[in-house]
Amino acid sequence: MILYHGTNSIIKSIDLSHSRVGKDFGAGFYLTPDEQIAQRQAERKFERFGEGKAIVYKFSVDDDLLNTVKTLHFDSYTSEWAKFVFANRKNRTLKQTHDYDIVIGPIADDVVGYQIRRVEEGIISEEQFLEEIKFHTITIQYMFATQKAVDLLMML
Repeated sequence: MILYHGTNSIIKSIDLSHSRVGKDFGAGFYLTPDEQIAQRQAERKFERFGEGKAIVYKFSVDDDLLNTVKTLHFDSYTSEWAKFVFANRKNRTLKQTHDYDIVIGPIADDVVGYQIRRVEEGIISEEQFLEEIKFHTITIQYMFATQKAVDLLMML
């Protein structure tokens, strides 16, 4: 399988200690199977930080090797996915709220992020949240949370 990572900096090796906290699935190395999404992420990071340049890295990972690590997979926006994302977005540390090596599931993009904030502020319920995003296009992300998982990636 081919996965892409968009950034504004040069990657010589993946260092999980540089992961950002408060992300959908926790601190880790995020990739997507959609090259255009990775390109948009790279451009956003460049615009946000104003340094480097928009870069998209391409990685391969053997599908069979994914079975050698503990993986959690969400196929769609569900109540379980929402609770998982809420817990991870509240976590402001590099210590994971879970014990998975890899988490796969929908991205909480700007539209979904807005709805998450509405739930957190008590404006809407979890049920209303799931209804609001029901027809939102799902874009999948892969989060590699441990060195064991990162070691499965090969930069192309």
